[in-house]
Amino acid sequence: MMRITLLLALALSVVGLTSVAAQPSDSTQKYPNVVAVKVQSSGVDTFNFDATVSSPYDSAQRYADAFRVMGKDGQVFGERKLLHDHADEQPFTRDLYFVKIPRGVRVVVLQARDQKYGYGGKTVEVALPGR
Repeated sequence: MMRITLLLALALSVVGLTSVAAQPSDSTQKYPNVVAVKVQSSGVDTFNFDATVSSPYDSAQRYADAFRVMGKDGQVFGERKLLHDHADEQPFTRDLYFVKIPRGVRVVVLQARDQKYGYGGKTVEVALPGR
């Protein structure tokens, strides 16, 4: 009888650990992440971007509400505001076209923003074509 009790207790503790481990990390991740970027030249010193963003807590109450293109020094060249959540589309891709970038800049960084905490999370650096 004692052996069965010990086995049952062990089984319940393993189930409990599995449940905790399987829970999403929404409460620990503050920011959405940029996970991929496509860039194309669209004219003299002008570029088009397709940014793929992942936002694990995406809901009407809190979602990724923008992304930006900036230089490594933090200078912002363009920003795309997002007006609604993308709960049914994760990760999601949105574009930002005709971003004017000074001739001396060869690499840009894309970063996403959260409604609650602002900009942060994983970024993607991308080389500008033709530079």
